Amino acid sequence: MPKDNGIGASSKRREDVRFLTGDGQYTDDINIHGQLYVHFLRSDVAHAKINAVNTEAAAAMPGVQRIFTGADFEAVGSIPCGWQVTDRHGEPMQEPRHAVLAHDKVRHVGDPIAAVVADTYAQARDAAEAIELDLTDLPAVIDMKEAAKEGSTKVHDDLTSNLCYDWGFVEENRDAVDAAIKEAAHVTTLELVNNRLVANPMEPRVAVGDYDKSKDEHTLYTTSQNPHVIRLLMGAFVLGIPEHKLRVIAPDVGGGFGTKIFHYAEEAFCTFAAKELKRPVKWTASRSEAFMSDAQGRDHVTKIELALDADNNFTAIRTETYANMGAYLSTFASSVPTWLHGTLMAGNYKTPLIYVNVKAMFTNTVPVDAYRGAGRPEATFQLERVIDKAARELGVDPIALRRQNYVTEFPYATPVAVEYDTGDYHATMDKLEEIADLKGFDARRKESEAKGKLRGLGINSYIEACGIAPSNLVGQLGARAGLYDAATVRVNATGSISVMVGAHSHGQGHETTFPQVIAEMIGIPEEQIDIVHGDTGRIPFGMGTYGSRSLAVCGSAMVRAAEKVIAKSKKIAAHLLEASADDIELKDGKFSVAGTDKEVEWGAVTLAAYVPHNYPLEDIEPGLEETAFYDPANFTYPAGAYACEVEVDPDTGKVTIERFSAADDFGNVINPMIVDGQVHGGIAQGIGQALLENCSYDDTGQLLSASYMDYAMPRADDVPFYAVDHSCQTPCTHNPLGVKGCGEAGAIGSPPSVVNAVIDALHSGGHKVAHIDMPLTPGRVWSAMNS
Repeated sequence: MPKDNGIGASSKRREDVRFLTGDGQYTDDINIHGQLYVHFLRSDVAHAKINAVNTEAAAAMPGVQRIFTGADFEAVGSIPCGWQVTDRHGEPMQEPRHAVLAHDKVRHVGDPIAAVVADTYAQARDAAEAIELDLTDLPAVIDMKEAAKEGSTKVHDDLTSNLCYDWGFVEENRDAVDAAIKEAAHVTTLELVNNRLVANPMEPRVAVGDYDKSKDEHTLYTTSQNPHVIRLLMGAFVLGIPEHKLRVIAPDVGGGFGTKIFHYAEEAFCTFAAKELKRPVKWTASRSEAFMSDAQGRDHVTKIELALDADNNFTAIRTETYANMGAYLSTFASSVPTWLHGTLMAGNYKTPLIYVNVKAMFTNTVPVDAYRGAGRPEATFQLERVIDKAARELGVDPIALRRQNYVTEFPYATPVAVEYDTGDYHATMDKLEEIADLKGFDARRKESEAKGKLRGLGINSYIEACGIAPSNLVGQLGARAGLYDAATVRVNATGSISVMVGAHSHGQGHETTFPQVIAEMIGIPEEQIDIVHGDTGRIPFGMGTYGSRSLAVCGSAMVRAAEKVIAKSKKIAAHLLEASADDIELKDGKFSVAGTDKEVEWGAVTLAAYVPHNYPLEDIEPGLEETAFYDPANFTYPAGAYACEVEVDPDTGKVTIERFSAADDFGNVINPMIVDGQVHGGIAQGIGQALLENCSYDDTGQLLSASYMDYAMPRADDVPFYAVDHSCQTPCTHNPLGVKGCGEAGAIGSPPSVVNAVIDALHSGGHKVAHIDMPLTPGRVWSAMNS
């Protein structure tokens, strides 16, 4: 019978009550008395020298309080990158300055040149149109391979070239990989593009800066996935504000998908301007601004080679990737194509030799950073596409080829420096074959053929790494921050509990799942537990939410803090029951003495903690509150197998997804309903990338897909009902909950499944197409069939 409380229960999301009734408190809902509004004048060209910015006429317009330009920020720090990558020659990456407002040059369409602060937003926008710019257009470099050529236009004049870094991993394997590929019985080669995406969370970015002159204290309200990281980066490295004088609050946030991890210029500007003007300053992005200022995702061009022996065992993998950084280094941009991508190139397979080369390039485009999955979707797409192509070239079943090469013994040390602790890839594939009804596929294909459609089946196996850790290791790899998390468990006198967490919830359901864990540990109703997040003035220093880390890392910190609380409360209960603390048991919200009927309620013990009349103070301090920090010993490794069935209209090239099935191993599952929702959302985004979404620039750097008129988002009729299963559970061995993370899996496993299915459909109709780059629009599919 399903549980109705605690771990394993599908408790309804308590936060949805306020969201569905319009009572959510988002950053744009925050309005402070006397606040001003800012509008940014952004570049409409991709590359130009700034000769002059004439603000005289604009400054005289009604309501204008001040106009800021790059000159106002010359003494202000650069927006920092949070990860330094060392290239394959042992040299640090090239790291250009990223100013709050452009000063010498503009480097992409949307680069902010000036900021008008006025009494109303309309006044600020009107005045911005009156600013006179004197720009000298420069050639723009958009294509990564063109940017890599000697003599190409440089995005940053002070750098030696447009190459941020040339990374090789594992460099010591390079000669052995080359030899293995040369000697292989069969080599499959595939060149592919992982298309650039715009994250498009429902809520655009917003920032409100406030300054209290009497205390010399700053407050920033912002749409962030990790407020403590913003406080650290902006305070210490950009504006020079001591942390105890800066508070960052991220209230309800309407989706992030990675793009709200990063520190942005607009946050620094509003904080800076609030002090300069001694009034609050607010900015709310328009959707058009979001397209040209939010960090974008993916944008890799890759050549991958898979070597096999005569028995079809994988012997080596070699990849060469060009990764687009855009015009500046965003907060974690440098880590995405390297440590979050290269370390996953083993996939689910026991390939003994792997070499990954990544050339990260600066171009005159919007910066690129983590987007749902961040490096892992790029790795999985390459690997699963080349395996499918190899199976077709060899004339073998694609599932059998995968099964033959699966890792089966754990722990397993891959040749790309990570160790999988647990997994059962055959079990997830078994479950997939069941829920996808693969035995019935041939009959469904015949039904499609009878309607004049081509039907295809695409299979995928994936693995991802979540909860990036441990801090000392990632520090050696270039991370400029720790990757632990923290929680404080505060028990109130009457037994209710407030849990302050470093993670941030913006769709994950923390306010529901975190109480389930505490309720399970103590045996009290979930309703007695409250989660506090998003306010650096109230929560311990934590690293926020991204990379499916919240439960595995912050949840583990919460468990450790709760264990401390329970240990102390047992001592208090022991005094009340006149027993040894070693004999005290806690179950269903009651403390009892083992082997007796003596017991005391949770609430009586918590009251005694704050009204200590019944135990000696010299033995136990009053109060019941504990904090714990948790730094994982390893990544967690969710894995799974996905299947997609499509119909292709041979007359138009239109692809319709008919069935989609996902079998995932997430370790222990806290709330099955929420996990289902996370997988559903990830699959929808992966389908969007595979069939619809594409962020495109022309040769001059103009953004061609700068609105929903030109950037296609998946809609309800683009996705099917999903069959999802997470019953194959191999618990993580190194965190106390045994959880692995589920937030990104759907976006990792779905794109190759869709593309594999389309290629299979075309082959079923006699079209020997090897590959089509995403998105597989009707035009691209039709052209491939008819070329």
